Amino acid sequence: MKPIQAPICLASLMMFAGNGFLHGQDAGSLQTPQAQQGAEAEQPPWQTGAFRWRVSPPLLAIDQQHLPDDSPEHPWLAVKDPSIIRYQGRWHCFCTLRRQQEGDGRIRIGYLSFENWQDAQSSDWHLLQLTEGYHGAPQIFYFEPQRKWYLIYQAADSTRNLKYGPCYSTNSDLSRPQDWTLPEPLYVVPDGVRAGLDFWVICDDLRAHLFFTSLDGQMWRADTDLKQFPSSGWSTPEVALKADIFEASHTYRLPNLNKYFTIVEAQAGRRRYFKGYVADRLDGKWTPIADSQAKPLVSPVNVVNQQQSWAMSYSHGEFLRAGYDQRLELDTTQPLQLLFQGASDDEYQIGNYGDIPWRLGLLTQE
Repeated sequence: MKPIQAPICLASLMMFAGNGFLHGQDAGSLQTPQAQQGAEAEQPPWQTGAFRWRVSPPLLAIDQQHLPDDSPEHPWLAVKDPSIIRYQGRWHCFCTLRRQQEGDGRIRIGYLSFENWQDAQSSDWHLLQLTEGYHGAPQIFYFEPQRKWYLIYQAADSTRNLKYGPCYSTNSDLSRPQDWTLPEPLYVVPDGVRAGLDFWVICDDLRAHLFFTSLDGQMWRADTDLKQFPSSGWSTPEVALKADIFEASHTYRLPNLNKYFTIVEAQAGRRRYFKGYVADRLDGKWTPIADSQAKPLVSPVNVVNQQQSWAMSYSHGEFLRAGYDQRLELDTTQPLQLLFQGASDDEYQIGNYGDIPWRLGLLTQE
């Protein structure tokens, strides 16, 4: 039976004091030019690229009391890579969880559900029993043609001869994390071909499109007929976008604007921030809308309460969608909200990337 659509809840969050853009000593190299203000403020950001955001306090951080204590010598370190939907009056959140260790088991996909944002931190995590091998960066959606929930992620499992690449699991009951199927490949990456990472599926009326990045300024796309999804008929991946981008591209439909929108992570020194691109079709040309350090989609320069923010790096974000199906639609008539992983400069520069104690927060469009 098809699930009942639940309206998205644009939560009212505790807001900090402070207005305007940062002063240079706070923004560092990401100084906002005065030219961004004035006339642009009178026009929609989808035309000007002049987005402004307000950041919440941290909403989710590692709390050992709410995670399985099955390896106390290797405590949990970070919660990252969120994917989230609103369904039947609750938020359903899937994330990558990382331990302080190396080898198998250091990275797992976790799930938690809560009614209101203030309940998120006190909710109990469930570890998905997918594989002890490497896996992470989940994406959740309901695939209407098959009446199944899908989880898309990157994984490898040597015990099942599963080569690293884009994988999926399915479930008929979102509330039962123990029922997710073991990972299967969307397609097998040929030997000698770079697999990519941060796999993301979005569908139009005819085809499923897989996007991913490759840490070299390129976003890739492959597609298959909806009737062949998930594991057959995929085209050879082609470069969809070349730019100064890094990883974690996430693409959405903007039905009110008849456009598609991609948010993708970029680097600025030892910080992370977001760029934005729009296209008329999923297989079309991606046009920059906010793609520079001076005019980003999200960075410290356009977070209006940045002086009170706990984060200087804004990384791997998922917009709160208007629904939960494979179309991944956003309602641009309402302020957008973006769930992201964040870190301060001290946290980001603590050591290797795997040592960063990422937390999750929410950005609300001003």
